[in-house]
Amino acid sequence: MIPRVHKRGSRTIGLLAYLYGPGPHEEHIDPHLVAAWDSFAPDPGRDPQATYEDLQQLLDQPVEALSPSRRPAKHVWHLSVRAAPDDPILTDEQWADIARRMVAATGIAPADDSAGCRWAAVRHADDHIHIIATLVREDGRKPRLNNDAKGSQAEARLIEAEYGLKQLNTGDGTAAKRPTSAERHKAEREGRDLTPREELRETVRRAVAGAQGEEEFFGRLSAAGLLIHKRTAPSGDLLGYKVALPDDRNEEDEPVFYAGSTLSPDLSLPRIRERWSTDSEAGPRTETSSQRAAGAAAPSGPASARRRAASAAWQAVLVIDHGEDTVAAAHIAAAGEVLDALAKTSAAHTRKQLREAAFVFERASHSHVKAERGHDRALRQAARDLVYSGPALGRGEDGATTALVIDMLFFLVTAAAHWHGKKEHAQQAAAARQAGEHLRAAYRVAAQHPLAVLQHRGRRLPQPLHRRQVAHLREAVPELAEQILAEPGWYALAATLADAEAAGHEPAALLAEAVARRELDTADSVSDVLVWRLRRLADLPADASAMPEHDTTTPQTTGRPKRPSADRGDRPRKTR
Repeated sequence: MIPRVHKRGSRTIGLLAYLYGPGPHEEHIDPHLVAAWDSFAPDPGRDPQATYEDLQQLLDQPVEALSPSRRPAKHVWHLSVRAAPDDPILTDEQWADIARRMVAATGIAPADDSAGCRWAAVRHADDHIHIIATLVREDGRKPRLNNDAKGSQAEARLIEAEYGLKQLNTGDGTAAKRPTSAERHKAEREGRDLTPREELRETVRRAVAGAQGEEEFFGRLSAAGLLIHKRTAPSGDLLGYKVALPDDRNEEDEPVFYAGSTLSPDLSLPRIRERWSTDSEAGPRTETSSQRAAGAAAPSGPASARRRAASAAWQAVLVIDHGEDTVAAAHIAAAGEVLDALAKTSAAHTRKQLREAAFVFERASHSHVKAERGHDRALRQAARDLVYSGPALGRGEDGATTALVIDMLFFLVTAAAHWHGKKEHAQQAAAARQAGEHLRAAYRVAAQHPLAVLQHRGRRLPQPLHRRQVAHLREAVPELAEQILAEPGWYALAATLADAEAAGHEPAALLAEAVARRELDTADSVSDVLVWRLRRLADLPADASAMPEHDTTTPQTTGRPKRPSADRGDRPRKTR
């Protein structure tokens, strides 16, 4: 259940006209009163003799009884209460009970207080009601509304439990604005999966992922087909921007523009500019044409970009686990950019789940902890590399490294969920966990073929070589050995250990290091996780189909075992 306290107004009749009217897109159906301060209050929706003015005059009576100098400038209070999409349709009697509880919890009309404010609850849709109240009590005093929003949220949690509704988390005011009921109805009529507000927010997020300056950012928006309106000062300085979908029009057939700040708090131009800082100083970063051209060239193929993104994600996990809060917040925000970039460039069979992961993780990417930008450069560069490396194929090294980076990103969003949980950021933690589930689904699809290749490769290992990998496993992680050997993925891990040994690494030491990196409790398969950790640490191809078969020759190693090149950056760095 989602209560929302709206801005206060000065015209009772104006709000009543909206609540009882057809709505801007005729989405209001059967507007009628479900409850009020007085059981005899007129209902213009169901009583043909009642008018808006009748109800308005009664609601405003305590206000009009005051001298003009004592009347509040904005005396109209407005609360909407919406059921969650999966909740059952409630009856008028249930909504009436909810309305009475809300006006009591917010201080409008406390229980057992006959001198409270006058109010009315109007229902014009199955899933929500609107409560209108006038902010002068019957005794002429003002109500105490210092915590009306918090009071409504707390009462909503109790109502959910008592009515068996979906249990939601109380927000902290950092979430992006939800689509209005009018926007949702319009999207349904036009056959859109998302409302224009949501589609624009997703498109702007993809455009900002890894962007390094204003010109590049606006160029991406234009390439995505959006209409752009820039707001400039008399000096010519850019102050802000608005975007619109070309086919989203109002009644005058004009494009419906949304400012970046109304799409999400962190998509205003000043907030986006903070990402372009190259150090801890906030401010816009500009690009010359030559710099932009150099940056636009693909830095590598999709597989290499995914490998670097996996390494950056792993380093970010360590920072979130051990770094300062402001630095961790920056890495969590930048993780959203990597998810956006990966969804934009991945093959069709993983794109839907990756887009869903990026979409829901947006809520986890901002909180009241101010992100200290600059420390997140590696993740933002990884997002940029993913964008400019181009679309990845769903097979070969492209497909296998997609599985590798998804596996690393799963642990990154899990770390974000733990961090938010410790801070009691309930909505953000829930969003990160939901993103993790979408990443699990994407991983299963992406990993199916490369792991099948490794499984086949592991089953074909000569017996002496296989027994040696079992010995390495028992030496490195005796406490996990039997569990891993019983997993279907063991043969893929055995093949990976043999590949690492052939490349000159010490398998037991490498395996112990991979296990010690972070917990494995959230993994569906410990074997799978260790496969990708080892192949990243040992710099092995993610797609093993082109690698030569193993023989039984024991590799001859001299001196110190080869140290994985990717390992140098895996220690948490000090943050100031």
